[in-house]
Amino acid sequence: MTVENTYGEIAAARLGTHGPEVGVQGLGCMGMSFAYGPTDAEEARATLDRALELGVTLYDTADVYAMGENEKFLAPFLKAHRDEIVLATKFALAIDPDNPTKRRIDNSPSYIRSSVEASLRRLGTDAIDLYYMHRRDPDVPIEEAVGAMADLVTEGKVKHLGLSEVTGDELRAAHAVHPIAALQSEWSLFSRDIERGVVPAAAALGVALVPYSPLGRGFLTGAFVNADKELGEDDFRRQQPRFTGANATANAALLAPVRTVAEAHGASLGQVALAWVQQQSAVHGLPVVPIPGTRKRVRVEENTAATRITLSDEELALLDPIAADVAGDRYADMTFTSAGRE
Repeated sequence: MTVENTYGEIAAARLGTHGPEVGVQGLGCMGMSFAYGPTDAEEARATLDRALELGVTLYDTADVYAMGENEKFLAPFLKAHRDEIVLATKFALAIDPDNPTKRRIDNSPSYIRSSVEASLRRLGTDAIDLYYMHRRDPDVPIEEAVGAMADLVTEGKVKHLGLSEVTGDELRAAHAVHPIAALQSEWSLFSRDIERGVVPAAAALGVALVPYSPLGRGFLTGAFVNADKELGEDDFRRQQPRFTGANATANAALLAPVRTVAEAHGASLGQVALAWVQQQSAVHGLPVVPIPGTRKRVRVEENTAATRITLSDEELALLDPIAADVAGDRYADMTFTSAGRE
């Protein structure tokens, strides 16, 4: 869990006991081609390059992002920097091509195998550095699914395994089959439920936490207040209960202590939110590598600068109550998360 050296401007951490060493902050790439409205492909490519210059070496995608197009978008960058970066992708969420709003979870060994082959083709590589189970299908024993993933490691198609949105018990069962390098779940000032069971299990097993949406999908930065009124029709945040209607109004008021801390540090709201997540590594005793998503160079510069902010005990105490008062669920359909299985 210790910081071992530096890549450019940010420190490094190891994913799992025997996993790869990566920059202590990664980059979520989903928004470069999916979910957050129109994107500038040229600027997104420049953002990838700038992130690497700043020491970001973990790049996160999934086969479901724009139905494979995000993996294709990353392929040239991966090829140009194959030995410099750790590329993570995921399987398990199957989308109906005739109705993209309809999805199901599939953890069957046959689906895992077909998924990895498709991802390898789109990424233009012979091995995936970190392969996640994106969501857990309770109808498939996790030992069976992870066993199929472990076969991919044996075959050299995957180097390390990860899980996303699982419980502490599920993590322990999976780790008994094959070492899990990283666990990806939502973790932020607004979302802290994983601290009850998942985080302690990961710390005990030596598994790194890779928080997704550490900026609350932009809400914690103050970039928008009400998704219905401020974001485009094709922005999926309009479908999330926390960011619309009365919930959005109530949650916007919770940013007051974040502003107080930001002013004290001469920092942005987003930098304080990221600094809080990064500091959970010391609080809970495990590697924490958040993957804030962005499509702009200026934002990746701002985000990585947050790794140099240290919050005092008093500031941590000021921010601590926020999550308990958040209105609304993370998703309209929480069956696609681990919440109901804890």
